[in-house]
Amino acid sequence: MLKVLVADDHAIVRSGLSFLINQQANFEVVAEAANGNEAFLKIEQYDIDLIILDLNMPPGESGLITTQRIHERYPDVGIIILSMHEEQAYIDQAIKNGAAAYILKSSSDAELLTALKTVARHKSYIDQNIILTKTDIEKINTPDLDVDLKGYTDLSNREKEILPLIALGYANKEIAAKLYISTKTVEAHKASINRKLGFKNRVDLVHYALHHGLIDF
Repeated sequence: MLKVLVADDHAIVRSGLSFLINQQANFEVVAEAANGNEAFLKIEQYDIDLIILDLNMPPGESGLITTQRIHERYPDVGIIILSMHEEQAYIDQAIKNGAAAYILKSSSDAELLTALKTVARHKSYIDQNIILTKTDIEKINTPDLDVDLKGYTDLSNREKEILPLIALGYANKEIAAKLYISTKTVEAHKASINRKLGFKNRVDLVHYALHHGLIDF
């Protein structure tokens, strides 16, 4: 039985997806998440095999960044993007960041189930309504696509979790509660983030996060 995590900011969507998936043989939804950080934490907690991930779960970390962090930390987890974004730039970047499949929310249930079963066999799948051109494939295989995240790659996994929460205005105690760590640990990570990225205050951090698409409102 493969363990599935459903991550979407709408409870009714999570409920519908969970019902659909639980009707399939060999698949069971064992956890749900309403944002990227929550999804990241539950992967390890529930030993997840597959995740169905929405790219837009405001307010919070960009789904593209969540995809990248999950793939880097848990490369064996099959990431299936289910998104309303039909723009080719989103699709290209999601695949580049580690998504094994990309499905449009406007597509039928059959497309999602096909993706689920295909990724379970460790293969990739793209919604039949999406056509990847030669240019798209070149972009996907080209290092450092889009924004220059110089400095961001030097952050630890925990610092990457904390950065969007700081940018969104969460207090140290709130961040500590969300990530199950102490307030002092949060303060230490914030200091490290500012040092590594050269920030003098939270305004600098917010500008950086917005400019590089690290958060969604």
